[in-house]
Amino acid sequence: MALQTIWFILITVMWTAFFVLEGFDFGVGMLVPFLGRDDTERRMLRATTGPFWDGNEVWLILVGGATFAAFPDWYATMFSAYYLPLFVVLVALILRAVSFEFRDKIAASRWRSTWDWLMAGSCLLVPLLVGVVFGGLLNGIPIDQQKEFTGTLGDLLQPYALGTGLLLATLCLVQGLVFLRIKTTDELSDRATGVATIVTWVAVAMLTGHIIWTRFVVGSGIIPNLGAWMALTFAVATAWLVGHAAHRGWAFAGSTATIVFTVVGFFGELYPNLMVSATSAAYDITKADSSGSYTLTLMSIIALVMLPITLIYTGWSYWVFRQRVTRHDVSAEPTRAGH
Repeated sequence: MALQTIWFILITVMWTAFFVLEGFDFGVGMLVPFLGRDDTERRMLRATTGPFWDGNEVWLILVGGATFAAFPDWYATMFSAYYLPLFVVLVALILRAVSFEFRDKIAASRWRSTWDWLMAGSCLLVPLLVGVVFGGLLNGIPIDQQKEFTGTLGDLLQPYALGTGLLLATLCLVQGLVFLRIKTTDELSDRATGVATIVTWVAVAMLTGHIIWTRFVVGSGIIPNLGAWMALTFAVATAWLVGHAAHRGWAFAGSTATIVFTVVGFFGELYPNLMVSATSAAYDITKADSSGSYTLTLMSIIALVMLPITLIYTGWSYWVFRQRVTRHDVSAEPTRAGH
């Protein structure tokens, strides 16, 4: 039982790391066609996440592998039920990667604009659809006694699930904006600040509404869990800090904390369930539907070795590429190889 809980917590940590780190990647990607006034600024926006985006995707691979090994029933039911949305997520991630490689192969403005819009669309779809999955896990989808999904696409695209997706996409947008405030200079940074001033308060309103909505979904009282309270507290703090130029680093820390406690609050509401069945509570998939103790013990040993290495490497890469991106850094036209 202890190992089951530990691996539920570890999966929560991995999802949290994914949304914190990929959050600013997705947020910046959504902004490329809108915030950049010319081709140089759009290349500056891409350059801010260029050294990080592929490494940040590792957390999605880790959480998928951990779910498969620790909770195979959860993995099988979730991936079969959400096959189409998760397939679209995969396509979106591929398009984002291709956009980084192909965008500057040809100097034509239409060619570059097309890849910028594909970048924005793919960066919106991933948090939106993953949020739809999260919402369905908590609100419930039709699952029978054999742990098989028996519903339709309409059962997956329920209002609460869509609301969860929109919330996560908005939080990623805020994360991207506050990241740009500390990674860019001059007009681009000021423009990011102006947009963030509005979007951050929108995120506060959406988070407040979602917390209230969740209480009706869970049906366990009107008081939100500690994670939800903390998420809202940091969201308000971030909205206030965005308006103060001297607190750019603190604003990014506040946005990061908002995402952390939003994801932790969600999994706190879900625990000890892994997937809620809308058919019958008896068919819920819970932490008891896990792999055996030998598998969980072996996975724990591997995690003790690999997670610190992953964290150290991630921290080192951020330290190496900590400098701000300026016009001078991207002023030269890219080579045909795209560098």
